[in-house]
Amino acid sequence: MISSRFRLPAIALAATLSAGGAVAQAPTPMNRVVQDNAYRQLDYFFRKLVAEKKAIVIDGYAPFKAGDKFLPGKVAAGLGHVLLNSARDDPALPQRLRDYRDIADMTVGMDNHTWGIYYYIGALVKLKDAGLLEQAVSPATLTQLRKQLDWRSFVTVPQYDLINLPTNYYGVAFSIARLRMLMGWEDDSSSKILLDKMLAHYKKYSGKFGFSDETDGEGRFDRYSILLIAEICERFLETGMEPTPELKGLLRKAADIALNVGNAAGDGFSFGRSLGPYGETALVEILSVSAYLDVLTAEEKQYAYAFSSRVAARYMDFWYDPSMHSVDMWGKGRRTDAYRGKHRILGENFSLLHQLIYTNDTWNKAGMKDAPPKADLQAWLDKTRPQFSTTTFAQGEYDRALTVFRDGKHVVSLNIINGGIGQHDNSPYYPLPFAPGIVSGIADSGGAHPQLLPKFTMADGAQLIGTAWIKDIKTSQAGPRHTVSYRQDELDRLGGKSPVKDGRIKLQTTYTLEHGQLTRNDVYTPVGTQEVETITLEFASFSEQPAIDGGTVSFATGDVDEYSVSGLQQCQVAPTNGSKDYMAPYGAMKTLVTCRSGKLAMREPLTIKWTIKYR
Repeated sequence: MISSRFRLPAIALAATLSAGGAVAQAPTPMNRVVQDNAYRQLDYFFRKLVAEKKAIVIDGYAPFKAGDKFLPGKVAAGLGHVLLNSARDDPALPQRLRDYRDIADMTVGMDNHTWGIYYYIGALVKLKDAGLLEQAVSPATLTQLRKQLDWRSFVTVPQYDLINLPTNYYGVAFSIARLRMLMGWEDDSSSKILLDKMLAHYKKYSGKFGFSDETDGEGRFDRYSILLIAEICERFLETGMEPTPELKGLLRKAADIALNVGNAAGDGFSFGRSLGPYGETALVEILSVSAYLDVLTAEEKQYAYAFSSRVAARYMDFWYDPSMHSVDMWGKGRRTDAYRGKHRILGENFSLLHQLIYTNDTWNKAGMKDAPPKADLQAWLDKTRPQFSTTTFAQGEYDRALTVFRDGKHVVSLNIINGGIGQHDNSPYYPLPFAPGIVSGIADSGGAHPQLLPKFTMADGAQLIGTAWIKDIKTSQAGPRHTVSYRQDELDRLGGKSPVKDGRIKLQTTYTLEHGQLTRNDVYTPVGTQEVETITLEFASFSEQPAIDGGTVSFATGDVDEYSVSGLQQCQVAPTNGSKDYMAPYGAMKTLVTCRSGKLAMREPLTIKWTIKYR
């Protein structure tokens, strides 16, 4: 029986195997998935907002009472898509325009910040271009919006400094300034300054390798680091500018990663924060704008579109819950980052549907409207993408890099970075071989239960793990076996918001990646004699029906077939019983394997090794 985790979406394939085993029907074109599903979902929210207004409740949550500072803009963008997708002779359009006007009047007095401003003014520009603005927004509300939808609410003038925001918000400010120009609300002088600021930020924080550090040099590279160049190119295009050759060159690097992690299931990025459907739509953003700008070859474009169609279908088939009339990132054993909590349920629906719609529009403009997706995506990926690839993010005192290992339907992403402030102890930022159904991080996990990393509790109570201070990343190959190694002269002391160096124990790590097997070998070397209270190692697995024999656990069901540990004396297995401590973005882990040591005085190097064998 095929695991439901890797089942291709029913809506995508709409296909069953015939008696002879051949696929009876090709995947559904992305435009059809979006037209037949995304717009229906938006129409449902439109009608519900008209009926319930500020008192709207979705699955027990009241979005307008939740303090979502982007919600008015997301509402304007989401409902704007319904207007823009309506035929001009649609008899329902005049009433929709009146309803949109009423909702705009209702939300104009609500808090709407940064991204919300961007969403809102983008919708106004599109309505203006379509000749619908005067009918959709009252003159009084438009006058208020002209004052409110302003980048100056979060940028100082004349210094052009961001007000308590990370530097990637220069891109948001630039977009708003350009869109204000397109509305006729200001000239282009400020947008030119903000453009220079945005590009200078990107160059400063991406260095010579082209991917943006999410922190001020700490070394946090994640989904957004790879996506950001695509967003910059999108900002150019949506405001009538052509991305420069340099930007297209950087976009090609991001597209290579997107293709390298591509798969037939429609799975997205597996490391860092803000995953789930956002990890999937991020890849579609990168690939769609790359296709439109001819950064991809003609053949790559066909298969990038096939992957995008699967992502869109997976959203409808897996993430969307018809009984809720909503995306579900919070139920069914799923866990997401706190800032995407369920109190933001309406805004999350609007932003995800917006991403699907505008990336679909980009694919349509790239010539793929209603095109049948290639059915042999997996075979093409196996043939054309490297089995093993390394992308360097930073080199210097510390190294940061992403390695991707492709093994049939499985894509393993080993992201060797530093989560930095606020993320260093969260498992999505650990240097682990993430692969859907095999190894996952847990959003906002903290360091209480470090996934697959030995945790040293010292005699003085300090808890240490090897996450932040990584040096000398090296890769090698021997036949089909790939090796990744690195060292850490200090471990990360848990308990603070930022990583703290602790030099009592050094660490040399070697990963071996081969068909059906992932191995991590750690050699911990004490500096002098170190008193250790205990060492623990936890693995939260999606597999079930475990049988334990010493340090080896076999599973009867699930993608992980066997997990074995050496170097620690005691191992035990237990069901997770639905604990929130063991939930991935796409579902709950089922079995927890815990291995530990007793007290020890470390005088010699200690080797701790684990191996995961998977089906």
